Amino acid sequence: MNAPTTRRLTVAQALVEFLARQYTERDGRRHRLIQACWGIFGHGNVAGLGQALLESGAAAHQGATPGPPVLPYLQGRNEQAMVHAAVGYARQCDRLSAQAVTTSIGPGATNLVTGAALATVNRLPVLLLPGDVFATRPADPVLQQLEVPSAGDISVNDALRPVSRYFDRVTRPEALIPAALQAMRVLADPVDTGAVTLALPQDVQAEAYDWPVEFFADRVWRVPRPAPDADALAGAVRAVRAARRPLVVAGGGVHHSEAEDALCAFADATGIPVASTQAGKGSLRHDHPADVGGIGHTGTATADALAREADLVIGVGTRYTDFTTASSTLFAGPGVRFVNLNIASFDAHKLGAASLVADARAGLEALTKELSGHRVDAEYESAYRAAKAGWERRVDAAYAAEDASARPSQTQVLGALDAVVDDTDVIINAAGSLPGDLHKLWRARSRRQYHLEYGYSCMGYEIPAAIGVRLAAPDRPVWALVGDGTYLMNPTEIVTAVQEGINITLVLIQNHGYASIGGLSEATGGERFGTDYRFRAEDGTYTGAPLPVDLAANAASLGMQVFRAATVGELRAALAEARGANRPTCVYVETETADTVPGAPEAQAWWDVPVAETATRPAAVAAREVYDRHTAGRRRHL
Repeated sequence: MNAPTTRRLTVAQALVEFLARQYTERDGRRHRLIQACWGIFGHGNVAGLGQALLESGAAAHQGATPGPPVLPYLQGRNEQAMVHAAVGYARQCDRLSAQAVTTSIGPGATNLVTGAALATVNRLPVLLLPGDVFATRPADPVLQQLEVPSAGDISVNDALRPVSRYFDRVTRPEALIPAALQAMRVLADPVDTGAVTLALPQDVQAEAYDWPVEFFADRVWRVPRPAPDADALAGAVRAVRAARRPLVVAGGGVHHSEAEDALCAFADATGIPVASTQAGKGSLRHDHPADVGGIGHTGTATADALAREADLVIGVGTRYTDFTTASSTLFAGPGVRFVNLNIASFDAHKLGAASLVADARAGLEALTKELSGHRVDAEYESAYRAAKAGWERRVDAAYAAEDASARPSQTQVLGALDAVVDDTDVIINAAGSLPGDLHKLWRARSRRQYHLEYGYSCMGYEIPAAIGVRLAAPDRPVWALVGDGTYLMNPTEIVTAVQEGINITLVLIQNHGYASIGGLSEATGGERFGTDYRFRAEDGTYTGAPLPVDLAANAASLGMQVFRAATVGELRAALAEARGANRPTCVYVETETADTVPGAPEAQAWWDVPVAETATRPAAVAAREVYDRHTAGRRRHL
């Protein structure tokens, strides 16, 4: 008897089975492309994808006989947070494995937008499967439908178009086949990856169709390592050989390509110093002689001084955001030129660079080979190593806390954590004043220890991302570092961690407001208006007593084990105990507001935040004068 050539399944059932059979492959290693599906169910997806995921999960428990691959389901509490968890997972997996997220129509779908933007900005894959209004329109409008008088084919899901790398609305069963294949192509593409959205009308999800069996065959998406063009490589080699003060800027592409060893070999062979962006930190271990730390507005004095005097900047896997370039004021050397190694042509051509469009590992290996025998001048090498040693002493001073009975500063919190972790720990942060402190001070010990989401700098990312990272790396201790402002944005996935037994540790720092924006407000003439969590005073400002909130009690109410630390000594003990805990745990600490980051006004890199051109308050007038002086240093690298 001939084998059947079709299978009759609903659209949702077919999609789930298709996703369970997709793989990526790089360097001969195969990875499940869509490892699991997060979901919150409503009328727009409960009878479609919800039912299909139920069947898939049931298939996994039908007995010992191996069955078809299944798609595990994960229950979330907030749609945005589910995307953050999926993004954290994908980043930890070097973009070779990802997760899907399904929601109902209406608010569930629009809650995806922030997470989708974060994924696309950071070039991290996530598959979004929002429900959509009826394709057949038996009732118009249905519950939660947005009516647009001028267009009948628009739904709230269209808000996902500008923040998705690929978008399609599957209005017929047979349309799923090309849409699903295109979705996988984009997710697995190291250049084009980001959020991918397949909007699924609720009636179409439940509609049956005779699918060709080939649609459900295992499919492998090869992730290539393109090598640089020979002529472009030769030009880059000439530029490096001619440079007297070259500097590497390592971005997130180094990690995504697993190019850390290749970068280490390049630095060892040439002696060229390596500075890192937020996404690239950890590309070299902190104690590597060529590692000079973070660069840009939140960079170290050592890296920023080298950047100002560099005659050649070698960007590897970086997008050159305004924090990295100090709003186009940092690379100030006369005649400074750029060589950019990036798998994306769009990024490789930035700053008028000579571009090497290639995989980061392949490009670094080619450069190292062609530069055989070349090394920077010994005087340059010894000078930056001495500056690095001087900066490390300043980090030691920031971390130090001689009085164990005193309330810690934020940098002393980092010092206490630095003393507890080893190479296996992962530190997660995204927003507030912590990213600047971490970029300057944290001593990254391994390639995936430092996990800063600073492309979108999204408050509320840290806790769900920690869940995603722990799912990807269940044997690694995972720390989510959050301030009170970030915690209040999105604590809901604590419940998910507790429910699933996902052992993450939350370090919750209480400083009664938005510390980072408060400082920025003060610097730009805003006088910290609206940045403190305090009662309203008689003059109408929020300058009264601190609000009597108890965030530690809140975390405990959501199921976490909580340790309160009032002093440096208690903090050290709490962190050590939390690291050994076998359940989701929170360390709560209230910090001194005094800034103990090493002062380096001589090397402070600027960040362009426009200041009011006309104002009556003296603070804003003074801030504008400073702003005008800084803007004079902006330049275009052509």
